[in-house]
Amino acid sequence: MIVLGVILLIIGFVTGISILWTIGIVLLLVGVVLWIAGALGHAVGGRRHYY
Repeated sequence: MIVLGVILLIIGFVTGISILWTIGIVLLLVGVVLWIAGALGHAVGGRRHYY
């Protein structure tokens, strides 16, 4: 999700399409939040891992 957000940001910036820029920012922020939550050990998407 982070990679897709960065790709959309770049495409939106180069082509000047503001909706791609906005969607890229949203995907980037959601991806970072989910990544941090997963790194802290929280269940992301209802998945639990028993180690």
